Amino acid sequence: MRKFLKASGGGIRRIVDFFYPPFRKYMSVEFFRYGATGVANLVFDWVIYFCIFHFILHQQMLDLGFVTLSSHIAAFLLAFPFSFTSGFLLQKYVTFNNSDLRGKVQLFRYGIVVVANLVINYIGLKLFVDVFGWFPTPSRMAITIVAAGVSYISQKKYTFR
Repeated sequence: MRKFLKASGGGIRRIVDFFYPPFRKYMSVEFFRYGATGVANLVFDWVIYFCIFHFILHQQMLDLGFVTLSSHIAAFLLAFPFSFTSGFLLQKYVTFNNSDLRGKVQLFRYGIVVVANLVINYIGLKLFVDVFGWFPTPSRMAITIVAAGVSYISQKKYTFR
């Protein structure tokens, strides 16, 4: 399995690197790979969320017996493991493929960074929307930029160093 993941990561890296030359003046190849794989994973997450929300949950509440989840929250929770896993694999095998840390350590640290980003997003939305009275969508966009920057630095310096 590891051979397959390394080979797949190498193939994806070559595809991403093909589009890098016009951006060479503005960013490192590592940062470009991070952005490209991050956007690809985000789109993958949106597709998974859409499919779960519309075709599995049929936009209905999810009754678990002890708690009932709204369809949009249930879809988010059900999609999360897929995007978490794909995001980790893309970062490990495409963006930060030179790390000497063990995979288990990387996965644990990746989880910590993801949780930190969830907290940043939650606090940012509460602050911008509830305190400052900004519109939710522009607030989410601004927070995404901040969270992506924090995530890149954290992944580079902590998770995959």
